[in-house]
Amino acid sequence: MQALMKTSRYGRLIGMLIVGMTAVGHAQQAPPLGIPTPPLGPGPWVFDTAEQHRVRVSVVARLSHPWAIAFLPDGGMLITERSGRLRIVREGVLDPQPISGVPPVRTDGNGGLMDIALHPQFAANGLVYLTYTKPVGNGRGAPALARGRLQNGLLTDVKDLLVTEAYDGNSGLNGRVTFGRDGKIYMSTGGNIRNVAQEPSSLRGKVLRLNDDGSVPDDNPFVGAVGHRPEIYTLGHRNTLGLIVHPQSGAIWQHENGPNGGDEINILSRGRNYGWPIVSFGRDYPGPRISEHPTREGFESPLLVWLPAIAVSGITVYTSDRFPAWKGNVFVGALRQGGIPGTGHLQRIVFNDRIEELRRESMLVELRQRIREVREGLDGLLYVLTDEDDGALLRIEPVAGER
Repeated sequence: MQALMKTSRYGRLIGMLIVGMTAVGHAQQAPPLGIPTPPLGPGPWVFDTAEQHRVRVSVVARLSHPWAIAFLPDGGMLITERSGRLRIVREGVLDPQPISGVPPVRTDGNGGLMDIALHPQFAANGLVYLTYTKPVGNGRGAPALARGRLQNGLLTDVKDLLVTEAYDGNSGLNGRVTFGRDGKIYMSTGGNIRNVAQEPSSLRGKVLRLNDDGSVPDDNPFVGAVGHRPEIYTLGHRNTLGLIVHPQSGAIWQHENGPNGGDEINILSRGRNYGWPIVSFGRDYPGPRISEHPTREGFESPLLVWLPAIAVSGITVYTSDRFPAWKGNVFVGALRQGGIPGTGHLQRIVFNDRIEELRRESMLVELRQRIREVREGLDGLLYVLTDEDDGALLRIEPVAGER
């Protein structure tokens, strides 16, 4: 224990582990009963929040299991729905007709149409990137990255840039995608399958780095390494449901779901191993710890963890002056807390200048919705997607006359 406490990061992590033990506890004898989740009403709602105080939450559009948002230069929004539909919202109105051209998707388990990113020169080339679960036969699916060109409301010239390995089962089929400041694509792949996240010959359970045409950059960390896929940027990840470029530092921030506890945020460094499933702060679903010690030499420690798990999904760093008290804060969505349905919410995390966590606030708890995505819009407001059959695009804004 003394060795682990030598650095401030290890000290923070062990402290969180000790506090979280009481929350996680022993394996339950029966699955938890969910909190009844009423349909999302018409809104708007006004909530009091810490530091920023009163905010208004409004329904912009109704969708079915929306997954991700990309903001167009003209102020419109592209939104993916897990079933395979790509939707567009213009001036606050959802076009009833989905955009055609999306490749067929497999939606079993946690598969489907997932993330969306625009090319850094989208205004000139119209290129759109999608992560999705590709059906590959025999009921199997493989996380894939596709690229198309958005022209006149249609997605054209669509082709796969990368298709990862297919496995039986319905887990680990998700993925995120973003462009780094270096102009490269960063794409995550699920790794909740045996020990695949530690296998350098597999693309699963990794964050990959690609050129914008899907080829491998010459300066990737494992180019030329025997037995290693050259696309790999980092390894040892479970199910990554958040991947962004930090707007101040330019670093790649990633978060992933643990099992029964152990959700985590990481700041990625090239070629590093983030430990899954060898080390984790979480417990397996029946109750036992994943590892006796949550840190080990040779594996990167997370920036922060959640005990119990909140099924973290979506991430953004707030930069605007519309909510001055939240500037620099990190927002993440929570699908459910402690495995209990009906406990989804939005979390706000405050860090100091040394990227040390100060506090967390749970918001939108009263709505009892699964929060899949959170993004800062071009207008400086926060936009949230609820992952429900009757899901929605929500807008969070200051109450008029208050700052």
